[in-house]
Amino acid sequence: MAILKFRVYFEEDDSVYRDIAIRHKQSFLDLHYAILKAYEFDNKHAATFYRSNDSWQRGREISFEKYNKAYKVEPLLMTDTTIGVEIFDPNQKFVFQYDFVKNWVFLLELINVSKEENPKLDYPATVRVEGIAPSQYGTKGLVGDKLTEMEEKYDLQSGAEGFGTEGEDSENDDDGETFATEGDEEI
Repeated sequence: MAILKFRVYFEEDDSVYRDIAIRHKQSFLDLHYAILKAYEFDNKHAATFYRSNDSWQRGREISFEKYNKAYKVEPLLMTDTTIGVEIFDPNQKFVFQYDFVKNWVFLLELINVSKEENPKLDYPATVRVEGIAPSQYGTKGLVGDKLTEMEEKYDLQSGAEGFGTEGEDSENDDDGETFATEGDEEI
């Protein structure tokens, strides 16, 4: 049985990726859950795969479920589609979109095909981790020697520090032109 190894890049930062090994007869639903597990995301949101090319253009859709919208071509379903059926290129690529509100996008590239299974692995399996994964609902930060989740909050009240009104701290010359006062940067 063929083992496919995909490198799953976080679209925003290609230095953050996970390598996932999966059997070619497993479904896209299995790959979906493996990606979420590798990036420590929950599975509460909708998702879809797209077959892709070297330019990461989105092609045939492989959807988590049928959605109520008109399609030119009806998407395949993750539960019914095995990964091996959608491999047309030795460097096959897919785009994985998760949570259509937050729009998490991951780029998958087939990097290895092997005939040997590792008996110690339970497929699909994350076999390599590079970089700190993005946090699904906030930001990750270091507190002491532990990595913790923090929610970002902003004070957007008027008059908050760092926010002023236009023209504040400027002086007008006789011609009506505005010049920055000493210590202000010229924009």
